Amino acid sequence: MSDMITADLVDLDLSADTKEAAAHALAERMVALGRVTDLDGFLADVAAREAQMPTGLDGGIGIPHCRSAHVTEPTLAFGRSADGIDFGAPDGPADLIFLIAAPAGADDAHLTILSSLARQLMNTEFTDALRSAGDAEGAAALIRGDAPAQGASTEGAPENTAATPGAASAGAAAGSSGTTAPEKETAAQTESASATPAAATAADQPFRIVAVTSCPTGIAHTYMAAESLENAGRDAGVELVVETQGSAGFTRLDPDVIAAADGVIFAHDVPVRDKDRFAGKPTVDVGVKAGINRPAELITEVRGKAERGEVTAASGAATPVERSGDTGEGYGTLLRKWLMSGVSYMVPFVAAGGLLIALGFAIGGYTVNKAPSVMDHFVWTQSGSWAALLFQIGGVAFAFLVPVLAGYIAYGMADRPGLVPGFVGGSISLTINAGFLGGLAAGLIAGGVVLGIQKVKIPAALRGIMPVVVIPLISSAIVGFLMFVVIGKPIASAQKGMTDWLNGLTGSNAILLGALLGLMMCFDLGGPVNKVAYTFATAGIAVASPSDSAMKIMAAVMAAGMVPPLAMALATTVRGKLFTATERENGKAAWVLGASFISEGAIPFAAADPLRVIPSSMVGGAITGALSMTFGATLRAPHGGIFVVPLIGNPFLYLIAIAAGVGVTAALVVVLKSLRKQTPGTPGTASTDGTSAASQKKQPIAA
Repeated sequence: MSDMITADLVDLDLSADTKEAAAHALAERMVALGRVTDLDGFLADVAAREAQMPTGLDGGIGIPHCRSAHVTEPTLAFGRSADGIDFGAPDGPADLIFLIAAPAGADDAHLTILSSLARQLMNTEFTDALRSAGDAEGAAALIRGDAPAQGASTEGAPENTAATPGAASAGAAAGSSGTTAPEKETAAQTESASATPAAATAADQPFRIVAVTSCPTGIAHTYMAAESLENAGRDAGVELVVETQGSAGFTRLDPDVIAAADGVIFAHDVPVRDKDRFAGKPTVDVGVKAGINRPAELITEVRGKAERGEVTAASGAATPVERSGDTGEGYGTLLRKWLMSGVSYMVPFVAAGGLLIALGFAIGGYTVNKAPSVMDHFVWTQSGSWAALLFQIGGVAFAFLVPVLAGYIAYGMADRPGLVPGFVGGSISLTINAGFLGGLAAGLIAGGVVLGIQKVKIPAALRGIMPVVVIPLISSAIVGFLMFVVIGKPIASAQKGMTDWLNGLTGSNAILLGALLGLMMCFDLGGPVNKVAYTFATAGIAVASPSDSAMKIMAAVMAAGMVPPLAMALATTVRGKLFTATERENGKAAWVLGASFISEGAIPFAAADPLRVIPSSMVGGAITGALSMTFGATLRAPHGGIFVVPLIGNPFLYLIAIAAGVGVTAALVVVLKSLRKQTPGTPGTASTDGTSAASQKKQPIAA
C-alpha cells in the first residue's frame, strides 16, 4: 500500500461540491505524480463506472473507482469534504471520498490490497480516525496501515473472520508475503467450517450461510459487501463465510462448506460464476449494495426461507440474466428480462448467418439460393462454389435462430433445466411454420413448465436424477403436446398473417412503418424498445429467401440505429463549446460506434442531457427510417453499419437517408443546447475569451 497513496494524494480540505468535481480534483493529483496519463480519458472511465451504479455508501463514504487504460499503476487518492458531496448514498452526502484507479491489466496483488481497503471502510474506528486526521501525511499513513486507527485491535477477533476490521496493514502483509487475501479467506473459511465438532447435534450447531459477492469492477463493493455480511453474521450468531468474486480472481468455497450450509446469499450485480454449486438451498438473491446496506435483513430473510423449506429458489428463481437490482421485480420486468435473454443469445446467430448469406448473394448473385449442395458440387477455383458455400453455411446458422430464442428464454426463466424443452419447442415451431411467434411462445411455456415441476416436493433419493432425466422428459413431452396439438396451428396462422401484411406494405404505409421503427431504435439506444424493433427486423430476414419488404425493414432499422451516435459525434465537432471535455472525447469514439451500427455510442450524451438528446435522436431516426423506406433500400445482413454498404440495395440513396437524419439530429441538439439558460459557471457556457466556464473551472460533467 505504501506506493499506492502518499501525502501528495490526500486533500483534507476538498472544496468540490459535486462528485464530478471531486473526482476531477483528486485525479489531478494523480496526473501530477504521473499515475494517470490522460485526465479526460480517465474521468470518462470513472463516469462510466459511476453510471453503472452510484458509488456512495452509508456512513458518509464515496468510492469512485474504475479500471482504465490511462492509469500507469494502482493508485488511491483521498479527499475529505467539510460540506459533504452527493454520491447517491441512501443516508446522504459523503465526507470521505476515495478515488481508486487501477490499470486495465492490474496485477492481483495490488487489487487484493485495494480489496483490503474496501473492507476497512466498514470499520467505524478507521473512518472516525480519518475524519479526525490533522494532516495529509497522517491520513496517508492511516490508510497505508502505518498508523492503526485508535481503538482498533485484532485481539479477540473470531478466527473465522476473513479479514479483520481495523487492520489496514493486513492487505499489505498479504501482498508482501505472496499470499493473497482471497487465499487467506479460503483458509479461514475452511477452518470455520471444520471448527464444529463432528459429534455435535444439529441443535448445537449455529445456522450456517455461504455467500457470494461481486460487482461490475470487482474492486470495492465486492469486498465491502463481504465485510458487512461477515460482521452482521457475527452479530446474529450465524456462521457465515463469503466467496468474493472480484477483479483479483476468486477462490471457490470448499464444496464441503457449501454442502453443510443451511442457506445462501447472493449479493451481486454481475452473474455469479459457477452458480450451480449452490443449487437446492434456500437462497436470497439481491444487488451488491443490499449486501452492504442491509446485511442483517438478508440473514433474517434466508433463515426464514430455510424454516419454510423454500429450497427451489436456488435453481428456479435465480436466472442467468444479469441482475440490476434487488428482488421483488414485477412480472412485466421479469418478462422483459426473459425475452431479452433469448434475444441476446439469438443475435450472434442472426449476425453470423445473415452476413454469410449476404456475402453469398454478393459474390454469387441472387440465384445462389438455387445452387446445389456443396457436398455434391464444389469447385475450388469457381467463385460460384464459394458463394454457395457461404450461403449454405449461413442457412445452417439461421436454422438455429428459433430454437436458440426459445431455449434461452426458458433458460432465463428456469436456468439450465429449461434448455431441453425450450430447444424442443423452438424446433417444433419451425416444423409447423409457427416461426418466431411460435419460438416466443415455446420458450415461455417451457420455462413455466419447468418452474412448475420444480415446485413439486420430490423425495431426496430422486433429486439426483431430476435435472438429467425427469425434468427434461416431462417438460419436453408437455411442451411438444401443446405446440403440436393445442397452440401451434393458431400461432402459425398469426405468423403467416404478419408475413403477408409485411409483403403487402407499399406507399405511405411503408413510410410510416419506417418512421415508427426509426423512433423505436432511437428511443432508448440499445434498450428494450430498441431491441423490439431490431428483433422485428431480423425476424423478417431470418429465412432463406426473405421478401423485399422484410429487407427494406432491416435497412430502415439499421440506418436509424446509426443516427444517434453519428449525430452526437457531428455535434461535438461543429459546436464543441456546448459540450464538456469528456463529451468531446466521447464524440470521437461515437464516429466509429455509429458507423458500426452501435446505437449505445450515444448513451453518455443521453445520460447527461436526456431531454435534449433523446427527442432530437428520435426525430432524426424517424426521418432516416422513412427516407430509407421511400428510397426502397434493402439489406440482407442484420448488422455491420457502413461496412456492409456493398450489400445494400440503392446504397447511395441509403447513405443520403442516414446523412439527413444525422444532420437533423445534430442541428436540433446544437439549437436546444444553445437555447438553454446560461449562467456563469455552468458547464458548457461559452465565455468571452472563447473557452467554456467548465474548462476554466476544470469540473466536467460526467457522461
